[in-house]
Amino acid sequence: MATAAMPTRDDFAAMLNQSLGGENEGFEGRVVKGTVTAIENDLAVIDVGLKSEGRVPLREFAAPGQKAEIKVGDEVEVYVDRVENHQGEAMLSRDRARREAAWDKLEAEYAAGNRVEGVIFGRVKGGFTVDLNGAVAFLPGSQVDIRPVRDVTPLMDIPQPFQILKMDRRRGNIVVSRRAILEETRAEQRSGLILSLAEGQVVDGVVKNITDYGAFVDLGGIDGLLHVTDISYKRVNHPSEMINIGDTVRVQIVRINRETQRISLGMKQLETDPWEGAGAKYPVDGVFRGRVTNITEYGAFVELEPGIEGLVHVSEMSWTKKNVHPGKIVSTSQEVDVAVIEVDEEKRRISLGLKQAQANPWAAFAEKHPIGSTVEGEVKNATEFGLFIGLEGDVDGMVHMSDIAWGVSGEEALNLHHKGETVQAQVLDVDVEKERISLGMKQLERGGVAAGGGGAGAGSGVSKNEVVTVTVLEVRDGGLEVQVGDDGATGFIKRADLGRDRDEQRPERYQVGQKFDAMVIGFDRSKKPNFSVKAMQIAEEKQAVAQYGSSDSGASLGDILGEALKQKNS
Repeated sequence: MATAAMPTRDDFAAMLNQSLGGENEGFEGRVVKGTVTAIENDLAVIDVGLKSEGRVPLREFAAPGQKAEIKVGDEVEVYVDRVENHQGEAMLSRDRARREAAWDKLEAEYAAGNRVEGVIFGRVKGGFTVDLNGAVAFLPGSQVDIRPVRDVTPLMDIPQPFQILKMDRRRGNIVVSRRAILEETRAEQRSGLILSLAEGQVVDGVVKNITDYGAFVDLGGIDGLLHVTDISYKRVNHPSEMINIGDTVRVQIVRINRETQRISLGMKQLETDPWEGAGAKYPVDGVFRGRVTNITEYGAFVELEPGIEGLVHVSEMSWTKKNVHPGKIVSTSQEVDVAVIEVDEEKRRISLGLKQAQANPWAAFAEKHPIGSTVEGEVKNATEFGLFIGLEGDVDGMVHMSDIAWGVSGEEALNLHHKGETVQAQVLDVDVEKERISLGMKQLERGGVAAGGGGAGAGSGVSKNEVVTVTVLEVRDGGLEVQVGDDGATGFIKRADLGRDRDEQRPERYQVGQKFDAMVIGFDRSKKPNFSVKAMQIAEEKQAVAQYGSSDSGASLGDILGEALKQKNS
């Protein structure tokens, strides 16, 4: 039985609990204050009022990368993990104390949306670890900076602000962002900087990024877009042709949208506009040398000088090559001579012609080959109405099917020649404006009109409705080729024009060299006369009736014609 002089074990335990201010177990799991009583090597001995002291590593009293600043007599907060371990010492932790205190503070800051300070001290999969004054948070790699950072070493072990994105105390999970702080700071800087800028102002900037459509230039905290069309007055296919990332460039502020905080920049605006006075510098019909910069289906662009480009439309590319892609006539970077067709300074457009700077092959042909001259060429193509002959100067002439051969129908005449055959023809007409050359092949046949002499029409010495004596030069199935006198104009009498009666319309009735009378009834396209015996017979009949009376007077038509013939022979 216990007495006051001899207390039992239970009495002693009760007195110990009373001296500690409560149950020993009440210390466990709590943050309490203690006093540093000694520093032993890398451990701090701390008395928290329990029956035994505890030891805490010095590193727990220092921030990552820093040295612990603690000495004997300092009062510190520690977390009591266990009142007594197997060695009879209290199990204390400064890290747990700091973490518990940090969590309380972080929850308050997170609720208020405030920034917190922390230190990046380690790498983990997908990001980094951050010490938030005792609590460890996760910093994703995408949240380190506004742009990807290759080396994070310079950012480690440095106190800096972070924004808490998410936290869960039960799971001990905290996610923070450094990027959010930078973006917020940048937005504040942008707002202040954009107020200090004005349209038309000239500033220096650094090229940060280049795309197909332009470059982004850092103006000292705010980016502006330098569009590819505003880099230079001359054609720029890609910004990298003129500038590189990291270059310092002088630009003019073209436009500012303060609502969207977008800034448009220009470099060419600081240069002299080459289009000023372009009309006087490049007058219409003037010929200038330029360089082909771009080729499209509808034409080619030619640079006359940096900043001034003109379009050569496909229709102005060549005198002779029609419906051909411009790329088959010129090539990129080729230097060519072009003629100015039209200049519009206001619209900054200039129309050019490639063929106008070259000699017109049609005019050159007409000058070298007058009407009546003989040319030679290859049959390029046959159509339903004639043959196309390739001539010198890369021009074509056409032989109408009626001018291929005498006494042969059009379709039959077309079959007389084939593609690739070399033939001779006579120049009948040249229309330079319409780019047409008319040729004739039958005109070169035996007895044909030679160039410069014995011409048809006025030059042949015969006129329409005139009756002349002709000599048979050749007998054909379709008629006779004849000549006036012995050295006059040549022409043709069709089978149907050899007489009124069918028996008379047989060419075989005639022989070469035979002479007879015929009437000039017209001229073909080469001014060559056409003759008709039938027309002459009809005209003589009408004249006889008019002179000797009609059949109503009692005289027969035979009597009238007989009398007329007698008068003619007398």
